[in-house]
Amino acid sequence: MNLAHAQVTVPSAASTAPASQQVVSPVTPAPAPPLDSGPAPTAAPWKLLRDIKLPNPGAASLDRRGALYVADADNNLRQYGPEGLPLNTYAPTQPGHVAQVEAWNVTTTLVFNDDRQQLILLDRFLALIGEVRLADYVDGTIRAATLAPDNRIWLLDESNLVLRAFDPNALRMVQNTPLDLLIGRSRPDFRFLRQYQNNIYLVDRSTGIYVFDNLGNYKKKLPFTGLSFIGFRGDELYYLDAGALHFFHLYNLTERRVPLPAGLDPAAVRQVLVGETYGYIFTAAGVAVYQLQ
Repeated sequence: MNLAHAQVTVPSAASTAPASQQVVSPVTPAPAPPLDSGPAPTAAPWKLLRDIKLPNPGAASLDRRGALYVADADNNLRQYGPEGLPLNTYAPTQPGHVAQVEAWNVTTTLVFNDDRQQLILLDRFLALIGEVRLADYVDGTIRAATLAPDNRIWLLDESNLVLRAFDPNALRMVQNTPLDLLIGRSRPDFRFLRQYQNNIYLVDRSTGIYVFDNLGNYKKKLPFTGLSFIGFRGDELYYLDAGALHFFHLYNLTERRVPLPAGLDPAAVRQVLVGETYGYIFTAAGVAVYQLQ
């Protein structure tokens, strides 16, 4: 499978200064070369396999085995095999808006309902493991949540500007990282939270992506702004921007760009997920499943 396209080198993303004191420019991608210079672009590696008819799909996630999890318009959680074939469905007993789904763990899937401030834990077959009412443990509003490999749950407390770690077994907070000094006078617009490869990534649509280690210690900030979602594939972080997927290597600090399938209206694309073999493009009509070549 070849996902390479117009790879460029970008400066180091490392920083030791507090985010509020940094000049947000350490990993600004180099400008793309003119269209009439250099080798012809490589064709995007998309081969349409099937369409999943699912009007207004919501939050979504992939697990390590490639299974797809998508919240439907009624906030039920649907599970599909990597090829897009339906497997299981979880229908909650009480309605709630699904703001985030995290299934990478495989054995446990996390569903975060932001309106009800509730966490739902499901097993690999979408059977209920347990529920946590966050208001019983946090004096504030949680904006984003994600599941760590050790089954702790990271929470972004937007009211108090604190990154918290919650132990669902002990039912208590085990880590708190204040964010006010990092944010400074900026007005954050937190959208997404994810732990990947021993780092925690907090997406602020206004200023970029805050990166913490697995203990919640601040490391650096990546100045990719205007984002509401990021994904990870291998050693790369990816995001959707300007009608293409941008892949940023977490260690080589290089970036490459992969155009979306030909004939697809970029304005209609709401989200893209990429696994090892398949890619999923979300629109208002549903999810298009592509085999990656």
